[in-house]
Amino acid sequence: MIKLRKFAYKFWLPILLCIGAVFVQSQSELALPDYMSQIVTNGIQAGGFESPVADVLSDEKFEHLLIFVDDDQKDIMKSSYTFTSHDDLKSNIKEEFPKLKDAYVLNDLSSEEFDQLQSAMIKPMLMVTSIDSMDKNSKEYQEKFGQLPQGMDVYQVFAMMDADAKKEMTKQIDAQIEAMGESTMLIAGGNGVKSEYQALGADVDNMQMRYIFSSGIKMLGIALLGSVAAMFAAFLSSRVGAGVARNLRKAVFEKVESFSNNEFDKFSTASLITRTTNDITQVQMLMIMLLRIVLFAPMMGLGALYKAITHSTSMTWIIVLILVVISVVLFVLIKVVMPKFKIIQSLIDRLNLTMRENLSGVLVIRAFGNEKHSEDRFDKANDDLTKVNLFVNRAMSVLMPIMMFIMNIATVLVVWVGAQQLDLGNIAIGDMMAFIQYAMHIIMSFLFIAMIFIMIPRASVAAGRVYEVLSTDLTIHDPKEPKEFQASQRGLVEFKDVTFKYPGAHEAVLSDINFTAEPGKTTAFIGSTGSGKSTLINLIPRFYDVTDGSITIDGVDVKDVKQHDLRERIGVVPQKGVLFSGTIRSNLQYGAHDATDEELNEVIRIAQAKEFVDEKPKGLDEAISQGGTNVSGGQKQRLAIARAIAKNPEILIFDDSFSALDFKTDAVLRKELSKLTEKTKNTVLIVGQRIASIMDADQIIVLDKGKIVGKGTHQELMKSCEVYQEIAYSQLSKEELADA
Repeated sequence: MIKLRKFAYKFWLPILLCIGAVFVQSQSELALPDYMSQIVTNGIQAGGFESPVADVLSDEKFEHLLIFVDDDQKDIMKSSYTFTSHDDLKSNIKEEFPKLKDAYVLNDLSSEEFDQLQSAMIKPMLMVTSIDSMDKNSKEYQEKFGQLPQGMDVYQVFAMMDADAKKEMTKQIDAQIEAMGESTMLIAGGNGVKSEYQALGADVDNMQMRYIFSSGIKMLGIALLGSVAAMFAAFLSSRVGAGVARNLRKAVFEKVESFSNNEFDKFSTASLITRTTNDITQVQMLMIMLLRIVLFAPMMGLGALYKAITHSTSMTWIIVLILVVISVVLFVLIKVVMPKFKIIQSLIDRLNLTMRENLSGVLVIRAFGNEKHSEDRFDKANDDLTKVNLFVNRAMSVLMPIMMFIMNIATVLVVWVGAQQLDLGNIAIGDMMAFIQYAMHIIMSFLFIAMIFIMIPRASVAAGRVYEVLSTDLTIHDPKEPKEFQASQRGLVEFKDVTFKYPGAHEAVLSDINFTAEPGKTTAFIGSTGSGKSTLINLIPRFYDVTDGSITIDGVDVKDVKQHDLRERIGVVPQKGVLFSGTIRSNLQYGAHDATDEELNEVIRIAQAKEFVDEKPKGLDEAISQGGTNVSGGQKQRLAIARAIAKNPEILIFDDSFSALDFKTDAVLRKELSKLTEKTKNTVLIVGQRIASIMDADQIIVLDKGKIVGKGTHQELMKSCEVYQEIAYSQLSKEELADA
């Protein structure tokens, strides 16, 4: 996948935006349990008061609090509050606290100053609240404070005591405070503020509802922000994935178009189709997953781990245990499934190959009555792929139930351990609920990571197969400094000591080929099957490059010019006529985009296709199906010939192109072609199997086992070339040859 990274560079801005959106989404998800914890702990348990720090304190309450603090804490409290007379109080404070007279109002504090004040006030607030909540007629109150001097209250007595005496009097309360956990102390401190507000006439129930409503609105806002970020990230990742896939397909297609026959020999058609479709789709899906889950899972997992630890260090061991169990499960699963993904892609190739062969060879299959064999062959390829896919899917289907089981066990563990911590006062109920949420986030993050680890190998195999095509070294290159064709030698084709071997072959297919094809003349090639006729023709447009020797066109070596410029001068009609889906007009204009209807009708006439084209209801606009399956073999061949002639190239190559034509059509076509050649001075090269198709050529070259064994006109070869004579006598009678 890394090898294809350059295709993602173009989308750097959407990728950065997607990373930002995923970060916002993860932070939103992580913030929600905190707000839930605050609603449960502060909003419900503490009545909406989350701290022992009150916004407003009566002067009496403030003085009582100062009794139970040391000098440093006293300075912090006095610097944090400002004494304000009743007349100077703001109207909203008077409305909210109708019984308030003179008061101490909290100043605007920094977070650090607020934390210092909270630490200073938590113990005195608990002490004062504990004392104020005692029933003066209770046995506990009488035992502790029943012996007070007449006319004095508890606080006056405490104020007169020194530090040691205070400590002795409050040691039981101090013991209770020390037994409390931090969370319980904060809740108790908040309840102290609530009691003070009640005493001042405030509607504490309304305050509680305001706190819960405010926190709920914040949760909704954060949830909405997370949802928008998630949708934005999904949109961007989809665009990036689709864009990368589009560019990859374009690059693969352009690369395949530049392949010579050497490269096509390395990749089957079915494999190239699979690589261009299925494999690139795998890369596209991985790209989307990388931007969505690979980024999201670590952010969520690490963030949830940090939050869980900060909420309760005493339950951290549960997270560690969960991570160990999940890691073991994932390791085993990946170890089992990973090798199978590498097999799946090759099986898809084989299935595509089998399907392609069955479809393209359906007539042969029916002719030999081998439908059952073809079905069995397809079933075998299909079953092999199905079995591997079933194994992988069954293995993957086990993952979700295991993860759900681990999640449920984790929940039970958190509740069980959390109940003990609640009893000790170390955590609040809201913190325990938040811890459960964070534990679930951690498990789900690992589940996402597992999905990625399972997808990456499969996508990596697919990416490797795509990269294999893109990185294939081309055996035929354009020169760095291309030369120009010489106009004075237009249409001149020369083979000079040409030898050619197929890649990896030990013996040459062609050896010491020397001839010249002149413009305005026809050069024909004939020989037995396998003599190298088509191979020789394929060397001219550089479908292959010669092993030794050189081929020159217009006086320039074909290796010294651009392939496009070379092929612009050549019109080729292959052995098997190939038509593209579209219309007769679009096929004829394939090499002559600006050809007029008059010009098209003329080439149709020369190619002897006018009769059947005129019979079509739409004429030139008649539809041609894929591969030209809605026309006969002879009609397809004539349209292919007309397409090459319409291009009006310097060199016309007919690779056994007349074999699908009857003798009469063949003769008329060659006659019209001769007239055209005389007029346009094109160089015509014909590969033929039939003597009748080539006997009128200006030059006939006879090939046998890759070598030229005869060269000359028909009459000359009949006198001097034994191989040519054998071919001629096998096809025509002596009388016919004598009349030729």
